[in-house]
Amino acid sequence: MAATTATVFRDVRPYGAERAVDLIAVDGLLVDRLPEGAEPEVVEGEGRIALPTLVDAHIHPDKTAWGEPWYSRRPAGSLPEYVRGDVDLHHHQRTPLADRAHRLLAHAVASGTRAVRAHVDVAPAYGLAGVTGLAEARERLAGALDVQLVAFPQHGVRRTPGAGDLLAEAAAGGLIDAVGGIDPAGFDGGPDGEGPAQLDLVFDLAERHGLRLDIHLHDRGDRGLEPLRGILARTRAAGLAGRVVVSHAFCVPELADGPFAELAGELAGAGIGLTTVAPSAHQVLPFRELQALGVRVGLGSDGVRDSWSPFGNADMLHRTHLLGWTTGARTDRELADCFALAADGGADLLDLPRVTLRPGSPADFMLLPGECLPQVVVDLPRRDLVVRAGRVVARDGVLLD
Repeated sequence: MAATTATVFRDVRPYGAERAVDLIAVDGLLVDRLPEGAEPEVVEGEGRIALPTLVDAHIHPDKTAWGEPWYSRRPAGSLPEYVRGDVDLHHHQRTPLADRAHRLLAHAVASGTRAVRAHVDVAPAYGLAGVTGLAEARERLAGALDVQLVAFPQHGVRRTPGAGDLLAEAAAGGLIDAVGGIDPAGFDGGPDGEGPAQLDLVFDLAERHGLRLDIHLHDRGDRGLEPLRGILARTRAAGLAGRVVVSHAFCVPELADGPFAELAGELAGAGIGLTTVAPSAHQVLPFRELQALGVRVGLGSDGVRDSWSPFGNADMLHRTHLLGWTTGARTDRELADCFALAADGGADLLDLPRVTLRPGSPADFMLLPGECLPQVVVDLPRRDLVVRAGRVVARDGVLLD
């Protein structure tokens, strides 16, 4: 029988409470008291705030140039142009993909992230290099970070011969957790603008191999809504409630009150979740209204210093700050809602237990200086300690061995 592992984090303030307490972690969970005979390690919290570590529900670590020499991006204004930029940056990189992805995700852990959903390009231009590279990075980070891996057809299935075969190979290979899709009508549709071929393929792969689905949907108006209705119908028919996510869904915030509520009710009923990355005021999902109607919503980083943008840092606390800025958060409650989207919303979307900092909760949290949670979201203080399953995995912004 394995020995009990116990740690006491002394003198910490959960969620910025006025009174400091001790958090006791035993075998990866928080408990109210130490087992008899336990000899715990003691970590001094020194009055720091304890907050749950966060979940990045949408990130593209295979594309990153984080930590690489500066890459000058060419102008781009359409999805095909951005995709060509991806290929150019891929050929420009000199560090192996697995090492770049590990470097970025290690930084994410040290910034307070406990889990990510990683979208990895699968296309003839790369083969399955992204899948195998991310699987290697995931293995290196085991015990510090949970990684759900999505095989993502960024170049399209219908418009890029061979991409569908690679998706099928990835699905059968046992390394991925989900199959992705992209704009089945606009970018990857046929001459009529409809895209059932892509949806038929990815839903079939998900059903045959027991995988999840996560489909990028940037199209607006009816070009976005029609595929979304197709996703709804296929999810119901396949019995995939709780296993399908639509990322971005820019068509949703455009809806008026009645149609919005009706669609949200359908999404909730079908068990379809949504992710947003807070790109701008008119594109961010109205997450509070969606959650009130029963829709699971998560927050993500999206691309991090890739060919699409020189910005991004895989710091989910910073992303909550950007969400607050983008949505005009002003009150303490509004700022706390932004944090909860990254902590609880992401956990719900990835089917992970929420961190409550109460007995029975996963012992996954970060310690940082500050007054209260809203102030932390605004000021972004340093992450002094990051704890995973009761074990300190990062200190002062550096992942520990």
